Amino acid sequence: MAIERARELRRRRHRKVKLITLKRRADKASKSEKGIIAAKIRRLSPGAEQLIAAWKIS
Repeated sequence: MAIERARELRRRRHRKVKLITLKRRADKASKSEKGIIAAKIRRLSPGAEQLIAAWKIS
């Protein structure tokens, strides 16, 4: 496998794990904590707005 391809796959896997943990935290979070989690998702993922809308965070 090409090196750049391996890096991208590692980034995707790491992003997936982080998003799972953020989703779990968002389910129990208060309104202000949901804003912080939404900001982290925006920084982490290119498709952040769709995730935030689907998870009904803000």
